Amino acid sequence: MATYFTKDHEWVRVDGDIATVGISDYAQSQLGDVVYVELPEVGKQLAKGDEAAVVESVKAASEVFAPISGVVEGINGGLVDQPAKINEAPESEGWFLKLIIADKGELAGLMDETAYKAFLETL
Repeated sequence: MATYFTKDHEWVRVDGDIATVGISDYAQSQLGDVVYVELPEVGKQLAKGDEAAVVESVKAASEVFAPISGVVEGINGGLVDQPAKINEAPESEGWFLKLIIADKGELAGLMDETAYKAFLETL
C-alpha cells in the first residue's frame, strides 16, 4: 500500500482502487484537541480539492480536502462519537473516509512520505 500526502496535510493510502483519507500527525498537532468531525455522505462524488470533511478542535475549525477525485465508498463513523481518535491515531484509526478512485493519475501530484517530511521542514 502506497501512502501519499498533500501540502494541506491530508494523507491518502491506496489499496487497489480504494483510497483511505485522513489528516497527518502534523495537522492534528496544529489543530489541538479535536472535539467534532463532520463526514461526507456515502456515495458523494468528490473532485480533487473539494471539501470532504470538517474538523473542529478547541483551537479552530478546518476543512479536510479530497486529495484525489472519487466517490465516497465508506466513512469512519466512529469518529463522530470519538473524535479524539484523530489526535490519538491520525494516520491509522483516525481515518476519515474511503474513496473509489476516479483517476489514479492524480496521485502523481502528491508527495511520498520522504517528500512530505522534507516539506514539513520548510514550515
